[in-house]
Amino acid sequence: MTAPIRACLIGLIPLVVIQPVSAADLPPAPATYYAPPVQPLSIVSEVRIGGSVQDPGSAEGKLPGFSKANVNGEILFAKPAISADPFWQAFVPRPTVGGSYNTGGRTSYAYLGATWTLEVFPETFNRRVFLDGFFGGVAHNGYTGPKADTPYGFNTLGCSPMFREAAALGFRLTEHWSIMATVEHMSNAGLCANNRGLTNFGGKIGYTF
Repeated sequence: MTAPIRACLIGLIPLVVIQPVSAADLPPAPATYYAPPVQPLSIVSEVRIGGSVQDPGSAEGKLPGFSKANVNGEILFAKPAISADPFWQAFVPRPTVGGSYNTGGRTSYAYLGATWTLEVFPETFNRRVFLDGFFGGVAHNGYTGPKADTPYGFNTLGCSPMFREAAALGFRLTEHWSIMATVEHMSNAGLCANNRGLTNFGGKIGYTF
């Protein structure tokens, strides 16, 4: 066998021994989940709807004859600035607007503020688990008069508008859908004569664009 022929046969060996690898033979790529609020195609980052229980233990939450259920929703807008550093990115909030309607005719309200989102152990939970914090202002239709004249079934809220703080523990089901357990508190921080406030507990489902 001549040297050129031998060289050709040796060169064909890898083509015969090494079989093509199909996509099915490759290990699956690790799943990734949306980290809000990067959304270059829309000013809206996320929409959430849910419900809550009106201040259990208070006049608006424990007296018989009144519905204690709230229906609420909110819109979270995209962050005004995006940082390449995840640490600093967590300090940039999403502008947020929302509202809650009490089905029993008690205090309903609308709010405006900012939401901060922090992923909890992203490597361990594959970016599924997150914490939210909200701070802003709230306007309501509840009772703001003297405590002695508070109507039956209402809290004495003192004034409107007030401050609203809220927190949520969430879990991302998919790239777009998530569920959250929520708590919120509204009060006037002692700036008005009466400051009973409202503290509601509930849950939401969110859709991220």
